[in-house]
Amino acid sequence: MTLKAPDFWSQPPGLAAWALAPLGWLYDGAGRLRRWRTMPLDPGPPVICVGNLVAGGAGKTPVALAVAGWLRERAVAVHLLSRGYGGCLTGPVRVALGDHEAVQVGDEPLLLAAAGPTWVARDRAAGAMAARAAGAKALVLDDGFQNPALRYRLALLVVDGTAGFGNGRVIPAGPLREPVWRGLRRASALVILGQDRAGIAAEVAGWTASTGLSLPMLQAALVPDPAVVERLRGRRLLAFAGIGRPDKFFETCRALGGVLVETLAFPDHHPYRSDEIAALLDRARAHGAEPVTTAKDAARLPAALRAQIQVVPVTVAWQEPDRFAALLEAVFPSSEALEAHV
Repeated sequence: MTLKAPDFWSQPPGLAAWALAPLGWLYDGAGRLRRWRTMPLDPGPPVICVGNLVAGGAGKTPVALAVAGWLRERAVAVHLLSRGYGGCLTGPVRVALGDHEAVQVGDEPLLLAAAGPTWVARDRAAGAMAARAAGAKALVLDDGFQNPALRYRLALLVVDGTAGFGNGRVIPAGPLREPVWRGLRRASALVILGQDRAGIAAEVAGWTASTGLSLPMLQAALVPDPAVVERLRGRRLLAFAGIGRPDKFFETCRALGGVLVETLAFPDHHPYRSDEIAALLDRARAHGAEPVTTAKDAARLPAALRAQIQVVPVTVAWQEPDRFAALLEAVFPSSEALEAHV
């Protein structure tokens, strides 16, 4: 079952946040104990973790795909790892497109598998070793920053520029999986997706100045596929999404020039039923509109109805691509850089 994040998570701390604060302390304490008791495994191939500090969507999967794409362009045999949230398989299992469905492996692994060999494993260490045995020379972990099972060579923290860190409280008092300052200490870099309306850069800069630590901050945006933009510009759209922040998708639809006649928000990882989508298609026809959704949602659509929904895929566009490349080149130097070093 999927749940919607409570509204007070995105508001200044009030009565609910203060009342739930003791449970947040327990949640944080359990996470710290887990990290203290676990010796991270070095699987051999370098592990790049793409995670975040809040529950819900921040854009981790597109960033993980961008990292994997950079490695593939340099002929690095990269495999992707996922817990497979929403799926029933515990793994380690290699995702097979056409054979596996979201109910088995989760929606995000299906997106990752379209870009390269992808493994689902609740036990991240076992998944990493399975990928290594299959020939992986690099591992990209989609989510798992709070999981201490693996030693990371690079840890990218992704944060949504509009939502930021919410009310700054730990689950269930707020959206944080751990306190911001503790997560930033373990991160290699911070990736701010979208316009920084929450003042994240200033907040993090203040923290780094007070601690004397340095944390690179990268700015990026999620850009829809140009061919889809051209096709949907000016058209009437019924947009629906079951992601962490559906409003982000609705804003994307407006930005690409679509005329939104209706928007439907579902909980994150919502498993769509055939009758539910059939009713949604009827509503779109009544509006004279085209139904559109995200690539992540498309992975959870009933196969028989999937072709009737227009998917709006997005990719990451870096404001400063060279800074992104420099982070990865520190782990995977080019042959020219190796020769220069020698």
